[in-house]
Amino acid sequence: MQPQQPNLSGETHEMSFIDHLEALRWHIIRSAIAVVVFTTGAFFAKDFLFHDVILGPSRPDFWTYRMFCKFGNWVHAPDLCIDKIGFVIQNRQMSGQLTMHISTSFMAGICFTFPYLFWEIWRFVKPGLYPHERANSQGAVFFVSLLFALGLLFGYYIAAPLSINFLAGYVVDPTIENQIDMQSYLSTLSTMSLSCAFVFELPMIVFFLAKAGIVSPEIMQVYRKHAIVVILIIAAIITPPDISAQIIVTIPIMLLYELSIHIARVVRRGDTARLNAKLARQAERGAAQ
Repeated sequence: MQPQQPNLSGETHEMSFIDHLEALRWHIIRSAIAVVVFTTGAFFAKDFLFHDVILGPSRPDFWTYRMFCKFGNWVHAPDLCIDKIGFVIQNRQMSGQLTMHISTSFMAGICFTFPYLFWEIWRFVKPGLYPHERANSQGAVFFVSLLFALGLLFGYYIAAPLSINFLAGYVVDPTIENQIDMQSYLSTLSTMSLSCAFVFELPMIVFFLAKAGIVSPEIMQVYRKHAIVVILIIAAIITPPDISAQIIVTIPIMLLYELSIHIARVVRRGDTARLNAKLARQAERGAAQ
């Protein structure tokens, strides 16, 4: 089906290949402008971006560590209290801090503009969908953006601090100090956060696959054991070899998988209801004739 574009009279017409490229060009331009604006804002908000956000998990007064300390006091487990981070962040390259400032600002710009970027992608794809496909994907931008934000926050406040604390406290000999290069620290923080952000998109992926008839709740239930193994592997990849961290990351992913089964079941139920209603209308028209 050729993408359609509404004209001034409200009617739609098929777009040519050149029109298609022109529309894509403007979507890309608007997206690039949004990224540049937010990247520039993040660049000038250097103190907040680095001291409060990026370097937050490297200090013992970080929100996550304080919550773990309160929880440890509540359950009488003082070992859960993190009051010291055993490493020092260093810069070993002449232009290292400037490079990190630019790259981190760009990464922050991408994260902040993700809802708008996905909205632009959706605006480009939507004209090429059939009416029932558009109706089935209402609210896609909102839920994709919401799951991305929840995953990003989970990765930043849970997965990344646990990984940083474990790796910072791991020593093979007490005489060896952990002096971490800032690029290595930033890589760990961004990998943990962004990995969780994209893993949290699982329900929306299952929703679209279920709408397309590629997956079903029965298939997901049959392969639940296999999915658990895959989830454990994913948790092991995005977290350090720490059992507690892997369990904390595994639990929400498994809950997302169970939620995805329920979503696939709801999609199946809705499609069945629409099919039955369509067959009933056809039977009524046949009887009337």
